[in-house]
Amino acid sequence: MTATPESQDDAQRLSVIIPVYRDTEALARLLGLLSQQAGIDECLVVAANTERSELESATAGRARIIDAEPGRGRQLNAGAEAASGTLLWFLHADATPPPGATAAIRAHIGAGNDGGWFRFRFEGVASRGAQRLANLINWRAQRGVAYGDQGLFFTRDAFERWGGYAPVPLFEEVRLVRTAKAHGKFTALPLEIGVDPRKWNDTGWVRRTLTNRALALGHAAGISPDRLARWYRRG
Repeated sequence: MTATPESQDDAQRLSVIIPVYRDTEALARLLGLLSQQAGIDECLVVAANTERSELESATAGRARIIDAEPGRGRQLNAGAEAASGTLLWFLHADATPPPGATAAIRAHIGAGNDGGWFRFRFEGVASRGAQRLANLINWRAQRGVAYGDQGLFFTRDAFERWGGYAPVPLFEEVRLVRTAKAHGKFTALPLEIGVDPRKWNDTGWVRRTLTNRALALGHAAGISPDRLARWYRRG
């Protein structure tokens, strides 16, 4: 990524952190999209159980590769620790960031926010049902928890002050987002981030939606994130 003069200001140095688990095809696509965004100072890919040769092929020199213990929370924290930026933007490998995302993040932070998230949109799906579900997800994020697939971003100071992600494989962002909303200025951007619908397509939209809600209720009831992650992988 080529830093612009604006991004060279240490107060707004932006690091993008991407955890990966064998999703190198999606990663290559995302890095291509990020190369079109102005003002990204560095991209860090945090790998777990992914072949180094596959990662090197996917990144093609566009990102620094870091190894971490499996579990998205651990990977995200390892990326944040290794990053040099004062602004931390966390992305899933299958995300589709909107044009102008980096400028919007900087403006949002410059306006006094500690961080935020993007509105949810299913990538490549135009059905009314998908739009209704996306609207419900955005309603939930506004009133409750915005999840990691919505491109969470923080100032480093706020991220470290609030303890970072929980070192667990699922719902790693819940504690952090709740703390951010309770004790800081953590609000949504009006831009939409594209979310890959493949999990909904693979298991069925109704089944996947009900499964996600059941997992969230299980987490709220105190079921171990490791146990929930096993259920999630089974679909």
